[in-house]
Amino acid sequence: MKNRLTTAGVLLALAATACGCAAHLPGASARPQSAPSTTARTAATALDALKTLPVKGRAPKTGYDRTGKFGPAWSDTTTAPGAQNLCDTRDDVLIRDLRDVRFRAGSRCIVISGTLPDPYTGQDIAFTRGPRTSLAVQIDHVVALSDAWQTGAQTLTQAQREALANDPLELVAASGPANTQKSDADAASWLPANKTFRCSYVARQIAVKAKYRLWVTPAEHTAMARVLNTCPAQQLPRDDSQGVALKTPK
Repeated sequence: MKNRLTTAGVLLALAATACGCAAHLPGASARPQSAPSTTARTAATALDALKTLPVKGRAPKTGYDRTGKFGPAWSDTTTAPGAQNLCDTRDDVLIRDLRDVRFRAGSRCIVISGTLPDPYTGQDIAFTRGPRTSLAVQIDHVVALSDAWQTGAQTLTQAQREALANDPLELVAASGPANTQKSDADAASWLPANKTFRCSYVARQIAVKAKYRLWVTPAEHTAMARVLNTCPAQQLPRDDSQGVALKTPK
C-alpha cells in the first residue's frame, strides 16, 4: 500500500506540475504543496508523464456498472472541479467547447444551440437541442469509464469515481458518430480521425490517468508513445475547472 501511494503521489505531482496547480484527487483532503523544482517543470511533457504511468494488464470488467459505479450521468453534486454550480456537467462542457452558444430563455445553463469545432473530425458541427438533433454532439469521456474501471478505478472511492466521470479534464464535446465509433476503446484501438488532434487527445488521456491513479496496458502505452514521439514537446492539458479550451493545432 505504501508503494502504491508513493507512486500515486508522483503521478499527481507530475500532472499538477504541468498545469501549475496543486495536486489534488477529488474527494480527498487538499494539502499545501511546495513549489515544483525547475527540473520538474521542464520535464513535465506528456511523454514524460507517460513514462511514469504503471503498465499492467487489463483487470476483469466484473462488477462494472456505469451508473452504479460512476454515478448518474452529468450530476452537478460531485466533487469534480466546477461542480455544484447549478448547471449539469453536459451543459458545462457544451458552454466550454461550443462557439456562438445560445441559451434557453431565462436560463444561464441550458444550451439550445451553438457550433462545435469538432476535435475528433476537424469539422464544424451545428448543435441544436432536441430529441432528434442533440445526439449530433455528444460528450465523450476521453478515458472511457469501462476502461477506467479495468485500469484502476475499482480501487477509487465512489466519490472519486463520480468526480472522474464529471471532471472537465476527462470530458470533450465531440461528433456523435465519432463518439459512438470510439465506444469504450483505448488509444491502442481508436484514435481521432483528425490527426492534428491526436497529440492533444493522448496527452489528455495521460493527464486523466495520472490524476486518478490509473494504469495503461502494454498496447495502450505503445500506441500513446507512438503518437507522442511525433510531438515530443506536447504538454499535459491545464487542469482548470472553468474556461478550459481544447487547443487544436491549426
